[in-house]
Amino acid sequence: MSPLEILNAAVSGEPAPRIPIFCNLLDQGARELGLSQKTYYSKGEYVAEGQLKMRARYGYDNVWSLFYVGKEAELLGCNDILFCNDGAPNVADFVIKNYDDIAKLEIPENLTDHPAWTETANCLKILRSEVGNTHPICAYLTASTTLPAILMGMDKWMDLLMSKDTDIRDELLRKCSLFFEKEIAAYREAGANVLVYSTPFGSTSFVGMKRFHEFSLPWMQRDLAAGGVNDLTYYCGMLPFNNVITQIQETLKIGSYYISPMADLAEAKAIIGTSGLTCGVIDDIKMIHWSSEQTRAEVKRLCDIGKVGGHFLFGTGVMPLQTPEENIVAMLEAAFEYGRF
Repeated sequence: MSPLEILNAAVSGEPAPRIPIFCNLLDQGARELGLSQKTYYSKGEYVAEGQLKMRARYGYDNVWSLFYVGKEAELLGCNDILFCNDGAPNVADFVIKNYDDIAKLEIPENLTDHPAWTETANCLKILRSEVGNTHPICAYLTASTTLPAILMGMDKWMDLLMSKDTDIRDELLRKCSLFFEKEIAAYREAGANVLVYSTPFGSTSFVGMKRFHEFSLPWMQRDLAAGGVNDLTYYCGMLPFNNVITQIQETLKIGSYYISPMADLAEAKAIIGTSGLTCGVIDDIKMIHWSSEQTRAEVKRLCDIGKVGGHFLFGTGVMPLQTPEENIVAMLEAAFEYGRF
């Protein structure tokens, strides 16, 4: 079976030789090709080549179309990205500097005509041509409630969120939600088949249960109303969300959940059961300091919990550049060993 067939089998509960195995190596692509981050992320062909080479070297199942999260800000007018050699690129100049800029913010009618989309489209074209029929191609999409953080900075966004000026807040969120609708449609059209819906505000560890119900959930419903949830994965930036899985299932009908390493995987698997895909995620921040033996032991623990009854995927978080090579190898060798049925 191809990796894409194995993923589809895990989702549907059909027989497969093993669980799907995802490894999210992003900034490592520049190092793989011997390029600076700025050069690497300047061309979609570089990103595609980096993804394909790393997947071939390590043998895991997925590739990514993600450049960096600030790429979304570029589609909305950001002109300056900070690149470094030991961490992820980030927004260096915010699109929204004051509340007057919210009124001026314009969502492009067609994102695929925007110059900032060109290299993403090139990357996806190559990935779709090379592995589109055989491997999962992942895309990262920021929820409307989270996008303002990369447009104005988290401090200003939290000030606006907590203020009584809900008209200005909701004007920004309506624009961000419209952007999300256009973006997810563009990624689907371009060939992405695993859509990661990034919504830290979808965890009560971040906003609390009251605000989750009154604020986060309605905006998530708005984000997803037009395009639906096919191929969507619920992701809260590594925050735990076991206590709202049932509500998300009932309200949004999402079928795949990327469980936080801080959450109880057995509890999450019991809640989701056979109604969706449970993704068990290793704590790859701690993995920086683990030995290979510790890494293997944690992979075994996750697989032993998750693969019972199927409907399970093994995955990683952000995989920092500081993650030791020997631990990446140990993790994946263990995942293939303990993920067999």
